[in-house]
Amino acid sequence: MIKASIIGATGYTGQELVRILAQHAAVSLTGLGTQNYVGVPFATVYPHFRSIVDIICQDNDDPKLVEDADVVFVALPHGLSVGIVEKLLKQHKKVIDLGADFRLKSPEVYKKWYKVAGPDEEQLAKAVYGLPEIHRDAIEKTNLIANPGCYPTTAILALAPLLTAKLLDTANIIIDSKSGVSGAGRSLRVGSLFAEVDNDFKAYGFPAHRHTPEIEQELSLLADEEIKVTFTPHLVPMIRGMLSTVYAGLKKNYDTKEIIEIYQEFYRNEPFIRVLPPGMYPQTKWVNGTNFCDLGINCEQRTGRLTVVSVIDNLFKGASGQAVQNMNIMCGLDETAGLNKIAVFP
Repeated sequence: MIKASIIGATGYTGQELVRILAQHAAVSLTGLGTQNYVGVPFATVYPHFRSIVDIICQDNDDPKLVEDADVVFVALPHGLSVGIVEKLLKQHKKVIDLGADFRLKSPEVYKKWYKVAGPDEEQLAKAVYGLPEIHRDAIEKTNLIANPGCYPTTAILALAPLLTAKLLDTANIIIDSKSGVSGAGRSLRVGSLFAEVDNDFKAYGFPAHRHTPEIEQELSLLADEEIKVTFTPHLVPMIRGMLSTVYAGLKKNYDTKEIIEIYQEFYRNEPFIRVLPPGMYPQTKWVNGTNFCDLGINCEQRTGRLTVVSVIDNLFKGASGQAVQNMNIMCGLDETAGLNKIAVFP
């Protein structure tokens, strides 16, 4: 059994990790950390875990929280992971950071976008960007994963096959994304209140959302050239789910069937990528509570423009499910272990 602890277990991504790991046949949960619920049973914080998870929450800083763990998940806001991760690596733990601190390879870029100092270059060099469909080989060999952001996951998976094949005109990539309210976390914010969100639809974080440099970094690596994107996230009045509509030009005209075949070949061994047939475009309910990313593709002959609709559950493939997928790879387990979920519908 792999022993796992979670620092920051009482946020939405933390509790989603608990939900997945509590049902994972190869994992034993050894500790759940928190800032606000120290000494409180986890099932009191989240009553749907009653009689399933009987662990008492510990302080995030309590050394006993990670003492027996083989793998530690760090589910904290940006700016809080660096010192914790360094200590964990010195204790020879495998670490999966669900925050933003280790995603960007440049300390200067991180400071510019997040307005705080992050890891230095030496610390960043230890981390692997944890998108399994792109970096699986490196994930197998590392002890530190920078778990991707939810928006970047949709955008990168939508464009990776054609960037790798050098078929895209990279000058004008537009990423138009929508997310459910759970992406804002569990902390009390006016913008997340029911009365503020219900019956409303808005763009936010535009034109400088913090996921922009992460998207550009990974797309540039795939394309082997510098890429800039126009990225606009929106908040929609639903709890969970994320849909990105990605637009880009093609270097020459292809029909939809040809492009879909390229995607099918690129993702043919990927258990969590579903490339849909021509004329079918995914909906958020199709992936609710699962680790799937569904891709719907169209090439408009009239304009020569590619449109890809990319859909995930923002708390699952966009965060905690992807983190467990990374853990499985790091620990030599079946990559799909604990993640074989069918969407809850309707």
